[in-house]
Amino acid sequence: MGRVYQRVLLKLSGEALMGELAYGIDPMVVQQIAQQVAEVIGDGTELAIVVGGGNIFRGVKGSASGMDRATADYIGMIATVMNAMTLQDSLERMGIPTRVQTAIAMQEVAEPYIRRRAIRHLEKKRVVIFGAGSGNPFFTTDTTAALRAAEINAEVIFKATKVDGVYDSDPHVNPDAKRYESLTYGHVLTNELRVMDSTAIALCKENDIPIVVFDISVPGNIRRAVMGEKVGTTVGGFCEIT
Repeated sequence: MGRVYQRVLLKLSGEALMGELAYGIDPMVVQQIAQQVAEVIGDGTELAIVVGGGNIFRGVKGSASGMDRATADYIGMIATVMNAMTLQDSLERMGIPTRVQTAIAMQEVAEPYIRRRAIRHLEKKRVVIFGAGSGNPFFTTDTTAALRAAEINAEVIFKATKVDGVYDSDPHVNPDAKRYESLTYGHVLTNELRVMDSTAIALCKENDIPIVVFDISVPGNIRRAVMGEKVGTTVGGFCEIT
């Protein structure tokens, strides 16, 4: 089977980089993710990545503790850049050309986000990692993923998590939780399923960008998803059924 998707946006949570650590970055986990990325780049897939920062700092938690929300969100954006640079280093040590673009100017360590430049990098088979979220407080990196996917004309968003799809309840709490194979955007929004935040889902629906949610810790899952194999849960797209 040949690949189904040519241009993909991979959404990585900051927590996905922690492994079994309580916080921070597990270098072995980053290396394993880089290996999965290398597999699909070798097949000719164009890949962009939006990375979160929750393994270092979460703006929502900061504001809950009394910090100004905008300030807390900006700190979270800087955390995403740390993760982006770490992933870039791991990819480039594997010989994969990688560019970090940030929504907040950090010219000493990364390029500014420029849509046309990002697309050109992808056309040249470079991995592009988008850091600093959208550059605006009060917006999540999920929303950034949906926004960037639309801007670069990505065919799909892969949301890589620590669980193997979307469930009707928390599988860690409820052993009888049901995993969905496919969902409509409307079902996700109506039932407030924790796939991505509602703004991100609405953006994906408006731009007809399917979302595939799967477990990043399973070796080869990114490549399986690119090839169109059944992994995790698909929201929208050709699987617009509940």
